[in-house]
Amino acid sequence: QVQLVESGGGLVQPGGSLRLSCAASRRIFSSDAMGWYRQTPGKQRELVAAISSGGGRTNYADSVKGRFTISRDNAKNTVYLQMNSLKAEDTAVYYCNAGPWMAVLTSSLGSWGQGTQVTVSS
Repeated sequence: QVQLVESGGGLVQPGGSLRLSCAASRRIFSSDAMGWYRQTPGKQRELVAAISSGGGRTNYADSVKGRFTISRDNAKNTVYLQMNSLKAEDTAVYYCNAGPWMAVLTSSLGSWGQGTQVTVSS
């Protein structure tokens, strides 16, 4: 089972940017899609962005379209989330995960990592 370690979170002012990284403990199979998710207290984890195994297909939550960009480097077993024009409502713990495309889209995945906290506040 792959272990995923998220990093890059922190405190940023509204309108600022952050880049999250997710490193896998082993080679992510070429068939694995990857996704970034976020969760706030009392709410369900939601999909933020997903990217297909080859990187040619992406999917974004409406709330982040035009502001966030997901990318992956299979050689480094890493997926990234570039977050621009951050808003207070983007504050959450962000997680990544990997699996078949539909499983990534529906969050029907196995164990989750610790996540990385993103706080957008002035």
